[in-house]
Amino acid sequence: MAAVPANAVSGDARHGWSLSPSRAADFLTCPLLYRFRVIDRLPEAPSQAMARGTLVHAVLERLFDRPAANRSPEAAGALIAPEWDRLVAAEPELAALFADEAERGAWLAQAKAMIGRYFTLEDPTRLEPAHRELHVEAVLASGLRLRGYIDRLDIASTGEIRIVDYKTGTAPRADFEARALFQMRFYALVLWRTQGTVPRLLQLMYLGNGEIVRYAPDEADLLATERKIEALWRAIERAMVAGDWRPRPGKLCDWCAHQSLCPSFGGTPPPLPSRAEPDEPDLPALADEGATVLAGSGIARDKDYEL
Repeated sequence: MAAVPANAVSGDARHGWSLSPSRAADFLTCPLLYRFRVIDRLPEAPSQAMARGTLVHAVLERLFDRPAANRSPEAAGALIAPEWDRLVAAEPELAALFADEAERGAWLAQAKAMIGRYFTLEDPTRLEPAHRELHVEAVLASGLRLRGYIDRLDIASTGEIRIVDYKTGTAPRADFEARALFQMRFYALVLWRTQGTVPRLLQLMYLGNGEIVRYAPDEADLLATERKIEALWRAIERAMVAGDWRPRPGKLCDWCAHQSLCPSFGGTPPPLPSRAEPDEPDLPALADEGATVLAGSGIARDKDYEL
């Protein structure tokens, strides 16, 4: 199999519409949340949990810039401060997340603990990722463009592909595992459609509690995922035509940034834009801890971390 290019993109969309795992998760969780993020494009303030996820991801990406022998817990820990400074320089409002230095120090210590936990799950000195933060896109037969960013792509000498995603939350219960794996199947589908090969392994690394979830997909899995995505997109199109973006109250409402505008909490959504096309914007989403399907704010690039 040929090496996966630095940007794995194929196909020509018949329209400008696109879908990522994060936005698919938004609609599945709450159509009104999808509307707020994609149609209204409402801003969302960063949180400590989201910023910590972004920082941990950044450190683990930079770790593989070092020679293999130098990828130690100490080396990773030394990356935390400069990476945080870089994030704050890009988004100065992050500095306001903390009341004082003591709170910021405790927060950085939590990030360091997660990074240290990564080293209990695998040995980075034995790995040479083919890609990190890989942008992938594929256009389905319907013309729908799927897109996203993969944390890490490993390719064996035999050509077998492993998709790796870092999670700063904890591993889900067994009954929620399928939802967690949907994002990974989404990425596997995109790679299959662009490269013609089904990835050998999907690996979720939960740094919140030090667990790994692995899954080996097959073509039947990915065909089922494709059907689910197409059905989901048809539902989004129906909501757009009808202007019907209903809230779906649930436990994750506690983490939603838009409660004041939600009818379920006594709020009133803003008027729909005059031209409400479901063309997913370049929302800069964040890694999160716990409220997985509610990730998304103004710190990083459009990253599809959780479902």
